[in-house]
Amino acid sequence: MDNFFKRLSLTGFAVALSTAAYAADLPTPVIEHIPEVPAAGGWYLRGDIGYKIYQAPDIKYGTLDFYDEDMEGTFMMGAGVGYKFNNHFRTDFTIDYEFPAEAKSKGPCNLCGSPGYSVEKADIDVWTFMLNGYVDIGTWNRITPYVGAGVGASYVTTSNINFVNPNGVAGTYEGDSKWNFAWALMAGAAYDITPNLALDAGYRYLNIGDAHSAKFSTAGQNTRIEYKDLQAHEFRLGARYTFNTFSAPAGPVYYEPQGPITSNF
Repeated sequence: MDNFFKRLSLTGFAVALSTAAYAADLPTPVIEHIPEVPAAGGWYLRGDIGYKIYQAPDIKYGTLDFYDEDMEGTFMMGAGVGYKFNNHFRTDFTIDYEFPAEAKSKGPCNLCGSPGYSVEKADIDVWTFMLNGYVDIGTWNRITPYVGAGVGASYVTTSNINFVNPNGVAGTYEGDSKWNFAWALMAGAAYDITPNLALDAGYRYLNIGDAHSAKFSTAGQNTRIEYKDLQAHEFRLGARYTFNTFSAPAGPVYYEPQGPITSNF
């Protein structure tokens, strides 16, 4: 009987040692703290300035086609509000004012009393109201290139319409305003100054629509001077300020490391 209890005691002692050794072999549980991560989306405000170069418009008065059309460049400024959905897509609504640009052309002067042509001029200014969408391609060294497109409306006004005939007779016509469908294509890049503030340099092709004068009578017609197919190439510089929202901080994550566990017993 004594031998039995001795063996039982030795067995219990061995089990205790093996349990201690097993516990010693277990790795310490790892606690991984997940940092607070700013949300990718958020509302933003934007402001822009730029310079636009017009393509030559098609100018006519009724059945009379003008020629040697040209249109000067001009400056623009604008502002808008937008929303960034994620790291790759955002949209905004913008309002831009484009300062008056002078449209020039030569008109046939069949009734002038002397050979030659009349010199026709007009100032054209534009408001645009655009809903735009952008794809941010990716960010490298704080630089994010993007492409985009927009649709909306333009409000085009003509003023200071005047002419000078080859015989020296000069005159003016009344201007007018009209609404058009407008659309745009954009490309550019943003540079992140801070997580909230970015500089934006870009190009925009803008199709504005048409403009016209008020109706008047001359050369046997009673109609308007029409300035058709107004298109511009804009080079823009602006800034965007994003009001970032932050996600709630995540709690620590506990997990047991995986892998084989061996015993010394």
